[in-house]
Amino acid sequence: MNKPHDAIYEHFHPDERHYVDRVHDWVERAGERHETIRTDFLDPRQLQIVEAMANRNIDVAVDFFGGSEQAERKRAWIAQDYRQASLEDFGIALIAITSPEAQFDQLDHGDVLGAVLGLGIKRDKLGDIHLHADFCHLLCADEMADYISIHLNQVHRLSVTADRVPLDELQPVQVKLEEVSLSVASLRLDGIVSDVVRMSRAKVLQPIKTGRCKVNWKVEENPSVQLREGDVVSMKGFGRFKVLAISGVTKSGRMRVQVGKYV
Repeated sequence: MNKPHDAIYEHFHPDERHYVDRVHDWVERAGERHETIRTDFLDPRQLQIVEAMANRNIDVAVDFFGGSEQAERKRAWIAQDYRQASLEDFGIALIAITSPEAQFDQLDHGDVLGAVLGLGIKRDKLGDIHLHADFCHLLCADEMADYISIHLNQVHRLSVTADRVPLDELQPVQVKLEEVSLSVASLRLDGIVSDVVRMSRAKVLQPIKTGRCKVNWKVEENPSVQLREGDVVSMKGFGRFKVLAISGVTKSGRMRVQVGKYV
């Protein structure tokens, strides 16, 4: 595999270089050998890298799909630009998880994910998880659907059944945000994170500097970077939030910021 030019790496975090090499190989195979590449499920940052690398080759087109237009985790389809991907080309299946027990509404996203991963399935074979009060819709790679249907019979002490259903029956869960109003001295990452997670700025510096914080799904180790409206920030162990609005300056010179915490 020919590695990308060193200048390309300047646009990515050092920890992403191995993945950039993989994507470069996919694009090269599609452009030069006329291969069609279908990836596993990718997170939003991986999707950004695939799109950026594919856009460097005028002969290559890339499409994404994750079961719905609003999906966060999607599979990529990389091919010569004259080829059109159909929904079937993405190889995505929908599993409906139900239980006869009344405590289904006490489950959370992590319970379902943990149960499926416990079957020995890798995370990149799984798409979004849409958890409702009395059922759950799980997107997965088509080749994993039968295995999950047969073997998934328990989620956090609850007995469950898992059945494959048509993809057009998907009922996505609407993202819920808990809105919080902040008054901050600046739009620095460390300052806003400390207010959102309710920790001192000194205590949030270490996880930021050690790569545990991401802005728009990209690792951000600079605590002084300025946040903007629309930025999505996550820190391991503390969840994530979105900067909804920056609405001016108070009389004391502080900035009003509205954030939405994912719940």
